[in-house]
Amino acid sequence: MTDSANRRDFLKRSGGLLAAAALGTAGLAADAPPKKRALRKAIMYATIGLKAPVLEQFRAVKAAGFEGVEPMSHMKQDEVLKALDETGLKAASVCCNTHWQKPLSHPDPKARQVGLEGVLQALRDAKHYRATSILLVPGVVNKEVSYDDCFKRSVAEIRKAVPVAQELGVTIAVENVWNNFITKPQQAREFLDAIGSPQVGWHFDIGNAVRYSPPQTWIPVLGKRILKLHIKEYSKVKGFGVRLFEGDNNWPAIMKALDAAGYEGWGISEQPGNQAKDVDTMKDLTARMDRAFAS
Repeated sequence: MTDSANRRDFLKRSGGLLAAAALGTAGLAADAPPKKRALRKAIMYATIGLKAPVLEQFRAVKAAGFEGVEPMSHMKQDEVLKALDETGLKAASVCCNTHWQKPLSHPDPKARQVGLEGVLQALRDAKHYRATSILLVPGVVNKEVSYDDCFKRSVAEIRKAVPVAQELGVTIAVENVWNNFITKPQQAREFLDAIGSPQVGWHFDIGNAVRYSPPQTWIPVLGKRILKLHIKEYSKVKGFGVRLFEGDNNWPAIMKALDAAGYEGWGISEQPGNQAKDVDTMKDLTARMDRAFAS
């Protein structure tokens, strides 16, 4: 056999081995488990059904598998911070505790000022707890307040809070709720555009959106402006009392939309308090959240 023939045979065999190796690698990639989503589980403090001191509540939350908690504003800062430090839980967000009683859309300027002070206190609390954002309901549309009035007043008041938010390094995350205001994702985008600050984004409540349109249709519109998530189930027949996966949320579609938007961060449970009344019920809740995140 000539040297030329030997070289041809060697190259032929080598090419076959390389092809087999490439196919083997592709096969391994196909069989590899999907990448785990970078979502962290937290719980809204107001939904903890366990009646106990803050530290004991946080210990139960930690034991159930949560990594974080969303305190309310205007709590005792030292008590909350001590409970966070002793349990290792993180403050995923801080929920403004005055936005329903004294909304930024109130017809009375004095009431709006009280509401603004509540927002500023929530920002200070968030800084104290090392949270990166606050949850804010921007206003309420009712018999006394039109949609346009709610829009203009709340935009003006939130703009007043932006310099403080910038100074503290905390963002303001507006939440979609049942307040007769912002019922479409395009309206949410228009609202943020009107404020015109990167210091203000969106706290997307998955369950609240179901009443108006599928949550997965909101996510592409808001995109990177989604700062935090509220994980909540909703049934058009039974309401908010159902457990995760017992309502109308399409979790695979929601997770696919979040993946496409590049969302990574906190998923904060806002399920009813009877689903977080002790460690066992909270463990069931965290297991259901894991299932939703893996959908």
